[in-house]
Amino acid sequence: MGRVAHRSVARRAHAVLSRIAGGRLAALPVTVRFWDGSELAAGAAEPAGVLHVRRAAAGYLVREPNQLGLARAYIAGALHVDGDLEPLLDLRHRLRGVPPVPLGQRAHLLAEVIRAAGPTALRTAAPAAEFRGRGRLHSAARDREAVRHHYDVSNAFYRLLLGPSLVYSCAYFATPDDDLETAQERKLELICQKLRLAPGDRLLDLGCGWGSLIIHAARHHGVRAVGVTLSEPQAALARARIRDAGLSDVCEVRVADYRAIDDEPYDKIASVGMYEHVGAAQLDAYAATIARLLRPGGLALNHGISRLYSHGGGRKGFVNRFVFPDGELPPLADVVAPLQRAGLEPRDVESLREHYALTLRRWLANLEEHRAQALAEIGAERARIWRLYMTGAALGFEDGDLSVYQVVVARAGARHGLPLQRPALRPQDAPTRG
Repeated sequence: MGRVAHRSVARRAHAVLSRIAGGRLAALPVTVRFWDGSELAAGAAEPAGVLHVRRAAAGYLVREPNQLGLARAYIAGALHVDGDLEPLLDLRHRLRGVPPVPLGQRAHLLAEVIRAAGPTALRTAAPAAEFRGRGRLHSAARDREAVRHHYDVSNAFYRLLLGPSLVYSCAYFATPDDDLETAQERKLELICQKLRLAPGDRLLDLGCGWGSLIIHAARHHGVRAVGVTLSEPQAALARARIRDAGLSDVCEVRVADYRAIDDEPYDKIASVGMYEHVGAAQLDAYAATIARLLRPGGLALNHGISRLYSHGGGRKGFVNRFVFPDGELPPLADVVAPLQRAGLEPRDVESLREHYALTLRRWLANLEEHRAQALAEIGAERARIWRLYMTGAALGFEDGDLSVYQVVVARAGARHGLPLQRPALRPQDAPTRG
């Protein structure tokens, strides 16, 4: 690992890192500086930065020697990185295929950590931003609590992060150099084209966010639109944006659970970045709800993230506890099958994986540009959460571990009106604002 300082914490840390994961973590890309001033020199010729380890980090890792413990330590500020997070997150590649540490060895390693940090280091509290859900998983009450944990943060913060479009799903790029707003407008138009929206259509947007899709659809395609969200602050801002656009007579936003909608039929349904909150066990009920709400011959579009290879961190994962509580990312096959079972015919599937990586890079740039304002809006803990989440997600999409799919389905019973050729569903440019 290079030079190891002769002070106890660094020596003990070096011994621990050498004994876990087959020694794959014994050479880190950053210099590690501990609370007593001792250091582990980086294994790389040009260190990517400095990882500062405060005493409390040991307590978090003793309590949860896994992804959750590392996440808590970082979010609480007990782990701090001077420099880019990416080299540290790339360490996950070294851990692929590594079996769990045996129980006996784990106890010995934890004892080493306690000896290095002292018993007082164990007095750590979980970060305030961690989700502490109550009630039955994916009940209406718990889903409402989980969604609001993520979205009821600050509308002002989301403006800083997402930009004026306020679209919280991946954009659609013609080239990697497109600006975010152009690419987001193109994505909204892509959805409208895939749904073959026509004047007078009744559109339902499940998980409408701040209303961007229904505003676009009403303005450019003449539809009557209903958007549904579980977040009161989102709904309030969406209604204000609709009013400012002069579309209050054709656009409506409701605060409601998607399972409670009962004013069918709708001609078209969009669900963008919402199914991830539904839960794998609820996908058949989700698909059945879409089928119930959609008229015969109507079209629906499901836009959502799927995990391709890894399994994430589960209930003790960083994303589950701090970003999208109770969220799940089923593989594509597990999304399409329930739609088919509900009588919805899959007509078009498109991967937007590279587009999401580009989008996340734009959001990270926004966060960096507006760092001071973001801190003022959401505080240091949540700012760290978003930095860690978006950096890790960008790498996941770039590596091919994550993808995002748009699936268009048609309900049987009448003609769907889709064109014979797929290019007709792929707009090159969004309509001009106006």
